[in-house]
Parts: sequence; structure tokens; C-alpha cells
Amino acid sequence: MEVAANCSLRVKRPLLDPRFEGYKLSLEPLPCYQLELDAAVAEVKLRDDQYTLEHMHAFGMYNYLHCDSWYQDSVYYIDTLGRIMNLTVMLIMFNEELGDPFIIIHSISLLNAEEHSIATLLLRIEKEELDMKGSGFYVSLEWVTISKKNQDNKKYEIIKRDILRGKSVPHYAAIEPDGNGLMIVSYKSLTFVQAGQDLEENMDEDISEKIKEPLYYWQQTEDDLTVTIRLPEDSTKEDIQIQFLPDHINIVLKDHQFLEGKLYSSIDHESSTWIIKESNSLEISLIKKNEGLTWPELVIGDKQGELIRDSAQCAAIAERLMHLTSEELNPNPDKEKPPCNAQELEECDIFFEESSSLCRFDGNTLKTTHVVNLGSNQYLFSVIVDPKEMPCFCLRHDVDALLWQPHSSKQDDMWEHIATFNALGYVQASKRDKKFFACAPNYSYAALCECLRRVFIYRQPAPMSTVLYNRKEGRQVGQVAKQQVASLETNDPILGFQATNERLFVLTTKNLFLIKVNTEN
Repeated sequence: MEVAANCSLRVKRPLLDPRFEGYKLSLEPLPCYQLELDAAVAEVKLRDDQYTLEHMHAFGMYNYLHCDSWYQDSVYYIDTLGRIMNLTVMLIMFNEELGDPFIIIHSISLLNAEEHSIATLLLRIEKEELDMKGSGFYVSLEWVTISKKNQDNKKYEIIKRDILRGKSVPHYAAIEPDGNGLMIVSYKSLTFVQAGQDLEENMDEDISEKIKEPLYYWQQTEDDLTVTIRLPEDSTKEDIQIQFLPDHINIVLKDHQFLEGKLYSSIDHESSTWIIKESNSLEISLIKKNEGLTWPELVIGDKQGELIRDSAQCAAIAERLMHLTSEELNPNPDKEKPPCNAQELEECDIFFEESSSLCRFDGNTLKTTHVVNLGSNQYLFSVIVDPKEMPCFCLRHDVDALLWQPHSSKQDDMWEHIATFNALGYVQASKRDKKFFACAPNYSYAALCECLRRVFIYRQPAPMSTVLYNRKEGRQVGQVAKQQVASLETNDPILGFQATNERLFVLTTKNLFLIKVNTEN
């Protein structure tokens, strides 16, 4: 049986800016144009029996505005009259009942010799009567390929239909450009099943993991980590074997392998110790080699333990990061506490309850070939930078937001770090009402919108037209990163949000707003 390769994402250090000084609020006006729609957007309303969090993730946060990848300043949506607006539509002669309502996550067009095919991913939330312990629903991701084999045959037919099932809506799912694989970022794993196969057989493992107690608990300070393990009754010192290596740990209890693997970072293995406590528990102390480094996980890829969060540590990190945004254009650096967006970083902004994973599935064998444990790298959004490539995805990395481009043709280096949005990982965490996130394909800015009215724009650092000095360090500031806020003249909820190099398109129930971001061009 083939085992999926355990991979990692390689950060390009030249794209990180350790001297980034934060976003300065700019009051420059943003040109904003409003177009009243002659028919409202066809918005899907959830029924009373569609009440779970997964229903909300799948349908409640759906982006009704779509961008034409080949012509940036063209967007489209569907109105209540069934019309596709602002798009030249090519009619495909295909009509088949595919079951319950779904949304299209991703699709590609394939042309091989005289055969034209379209591969698409359909997302559903379906009822599972046998699930008595969970929500009673499961997530279904269907990979459907339709094809017209020659010019004479005008009808498209389904030639392939595969189904993945799981317990959480994927953050990201995309088909590779050649149609030979699929990449998914998700909180909980999805697995392929045969059409019509009973879900219970596939979900037993996930359910058992959900109800299983953690094997160990761990906590950390800036200097060390403490791991606590509940020992079997009548355990003695002779039953315990622990091997400390600079970046590896191996724990054996009563001749059984308990925990073994590569540590997240290096330790001082000679100073690390362990002791049996009176409460019949094993306490292991690991001394960090890199003091001050926060570990998102103890052993890379291991999910059997539970982190005990330290509220004091969270508050200290929040204090150190509060300078990254300001409400003034030129804040006074001599103030005791620099101005900021005054919402403290919470525990969930540092440690996430469980880490997501990035998986690559082979289209022929339907097996997982590559796995990346994302740890605490929170998924933020996806964007199409190059229409010939797969959509990029953006992950939080410490306080920054890093943009990754998948390359399905490069088996040894499948994900490339292509851009960094300084401090955006931290800044977005303070926006409690955020709904959609986007960035320009040329990385010149990132933007997010709230559920109502407000749009926030964060520009990449640009040279200053005037001389500005950092009085604390006594040096001239060569570049500044601007933050701008646009307020829409409507109380209707925002249903769609797309960014191009020059403009932002914002779709509400009755209006389409165009915000000109880069006026220099």
C-alpha cells in the first residue's frame, strides 16, 4: 500500500520583511461607483432544517460575485431572473439530475485531441440518518467530468464521477490544470467513497477520533515546554523509557510505543528531564533551544495531544503586536502606547483548536499522494493569479499572510511561496465582522470587507513622496504601507467581493459597487 508523502511548505525568506513598521491610515478618498441592478441577486436562503455550522460555511459565506480569470475587469453574477450578468455565455448541451442542491467550487476546461471535457467540483451538505452523535449531516464533494468526444456528437455526457465525504466544508479545493489530480485544504479529512456507499463505514474512524481523550497534555513558556501523561496504574520508573535528541523524542511505556517523532523545533536534550508525579502522571520538561519561539505543535503531524493555553502569554504577544495598525496617518512614535486598532489579540488568534491539512489526491488511483500539516497556519483566502495555473491560497504565517501557488507538475516542490502581505495575518484577526478576503493578482494590495458597508484596503509598502523620519531610531523611513477604508452607501448585506489590479468590485443585494484602488494608472 502506497503511503502519502509527508511534505512541508518552504517559505522564501527574501519575501519576508522583518523591519515592517505597520500600516498607516490614509484619508485619501477612493473613487467609488455605484450601479443599481434592474433585478436583485439570486441569493440562496437556507431552510429551517439547514441549521448546522457546515451549512453556514458552505452556503452562508458563499461569494456570489465571480471574476473572469482571462479578463480581469469583468465580473459576473446570477440574478433572480436567471440571467448571467456581465459574461458571454457559451451554452453547453448538458442537462442531468445530479441530486440535492449544490454549489460549484471549481471547474476547468480540458481539450485533448478532438475531445473537449469539463471537470467540476460540486459541494453539498447531505443528511446522514445513522450519525447519532454528530450534527446528523456530512459534507459531500463530487468530482464530475463531462465530455463531448467528437465534433459530430453535440451532447456532453458524464464520463467520470467520484465522491469525497467528510465532516467539514473544505477551505480550498481545486482541480489540477491537466485534470489528473485534486488539492484540498480542510479542517477535517475527506476521503473518496464509492457512489452509494454507506457513509457509516467511512466515518467510524473520524467519529472515534472525535470522542477519544487526548493521549497527553502540553503547555509552554518562552523557555520550556511541559508534557503531562496519565500513566497506567501500578507504573514504575522501570516501565518508562524516554530518549531525548536535539530535534526528536521517543517515549515508550511498558514496552509499547507511546509517542515518537520529530519535534517542532530544537531542544537542549541534555537539560531535558522527566519525573513521575504523585498523581500517577508523567511530567516531561523540554528546554527550548530557540527561546521565545512559540510552538504550534509538539511533534510535527501528531494530533493526539492537547495544548493547554496560557492567557498571560496571549496577552503578552498581543501587547508586542499592537503597533502593527494605527488610526492615524503619522502616529507619534514617542507615545508610550502607539495608536492601533484597539481590539486585543485573543487566544484563538495564536493557537487554533486543531490544525488544517493540505492534501493532494491522484485522479486515477484516488489515493492521497502528498500531505502538508498546516499547523497554526490559518487559511485566509484564495485568488487566481495566473489563469493557466491552479488558484493560489493565502495562509497566516506568524503575523504575516503568505500567498502560495500550487504547481502540480513539480512533484518535489509542489507549492511555491510567491508573495507576502506584511502583518496582515495579525491585522485581519481584529476584524470580527469580516466576510470576504481578496488581493490583487499583482500583489499590490489586499482587501477585506465586513458583512455590511465597510471595506478595508491594505497596500504593499511604497516609496514616500516626502521625507519621513522614525524619531525613535533616528533614521529616514523610505517606504510606507497605507491602510484605507471605504464605506458603501447602502445598508444591504455584501454578497460578493472580487479584486483586480486596479479595482475592487463589491456586490450587494441591489447594487454593484466599483472602487478604484490604484488611481495612478
